[in-house]
Amino acid sequence: MPSSTRPSRVKKPSMHAAAQASRASARPRETSAGGTSAHPAIDAQVVLVLQGGGALGAYQAGVYEALHDAGIEPDWVIGTSIGAINGAIIAGNRPADRMSRLRAFWERVTWKGFADHHNTWLSAFAPAAANIPASLTAAWSAWAAWMPAYEQWLRNLSIMSHGIPAFFTPRADAWLGLQVPVGLEHAAFYRTEPLRETLASLIDFDYLNGKATRLTVGTVGVGSGQMRYFTNRDEALDVQHVMASAAFPPGFPSVRIDGEAYWDGGIYSNTPLEAVLDDRPRHSSVIFTVQLWPAHGDEPASIHEAMSRQRDIQYSSRAESHLERQRQIHRLRHVIRELGKHLPENERDTKAVKELLGWGCGTTMQVIELDAPSFGSDELHKDIDFSADGIRRRWQAGYADAQRMIGRAPWRAEPDPMEGISIHRSEPQTA
Repeated sequence: MPSSTRPSRVKKPSMHAAAQASRASARPRETSAGGTSAHPAIDAQVVLVLQGGGALGAYQAGVYEALHDAGIEPDWVIGTSIGAINGAIIAGNRPADRMSRLRAFWERVTWKGFADHHNTWLSAFAPAAANIPASLTAAWSAWAAWMPAYEQWLRNLSIMSHGIPAFFTPRADAWLGLQVPVGLEHAAFYRTEPLRETLASLIDFDYLNGKATRLTVGTVGVGSGQMRYFTNRDEALDVQHVMASAAFPPGFPSVRIDGEAYWDGGIYSNTPLEAVLDDRPRHSSVIFTVQLWPAHGDEPASIHEAMSRQRDIQYSSRAESHLERQRQIHRLRHVIRELGKHLPENERDTKAVKELLGWGCGTTMQVIELDAPSFGSDELHKDIDFSADGIRRRWQAGYADAQRMIGRAPWRAEPDPMEGISIHRSEPQTA
């Protein structure tokens, strides 16, 4: 694929304190949509696929920062919900500005309520705890274990009742009753005008629609119930498209585009990997797919854990089965291509055979899976954990996981010529 050469950039110091010790010094060139990666170790289209998952999206920001620091800039970003927001900030800014804009977004949506006090309290009481009677030791241990969960519960309650000023705020008319007809654009618990203003200030839509980096956002039609992907390759995108991809009902209201109402594509397909593998024309790619919801998990032992596990399964969106289906389809494309090589030349030139061989393909796809770890005691509401501590830990985890994968560089391995798709999964890390 053709690539475009643009001026190199001077590296700016990173603000991410946890990762400063391991930063790479080289900066990449900008690349054009559909072009080859500027990173010398990747001679293919680089694609970043981002799931939806609210506050869990801080992990995606950490993953991108590691790629950015390694000199790997995506040619194409595909996202749903928070993945669409992160993706639009990445694709909608010049590479030199991406990290500052991404960090600005996450700083604005960080919950500014009470701080985490349990560690301070525990430290203050530690000397006294050493002298408490043995009969109270169990009670002290239970209290110490309970405090973090209690504070997290209070944070989540505050976020749900008050919202986040730069993201969403409660709708007063939601209290009129769930069955009161308020119209589709108002049929939600929260207003998202603050998010619109935040995105408009952080995304350069003129640059985005210049197509230096391709962006695709996933939505689902409210009336049709069908997935629809909007991409700047085919049409100009604006803040409405990003808002539509993040319009998760019934929390957030639907968004109209050209008269049609859309919701968050995550309620239909939260892992938009098929957008890459079904693309035409198809290009050999290294695909970094960032999973926020674990498909695998322990058996729940309580109703709370059962509810959490149900959400993990639902929003992991059958990613593994979708990928396996795509691998089977892509293998058939390779088989068709190989069979065509064994046909006599005069038969290959016939119209009917040419049409059949057109289904063949010789591209290779290196899928790099990065899975967010679990944090905290309230896994059920982890996607609304916009606390500074929660965002920091997920961001750091994303950076560390991506950095390990970059160090492995599995895309350098020669793929099986008949398979077409190779899958490389990150090793689970202890949170």
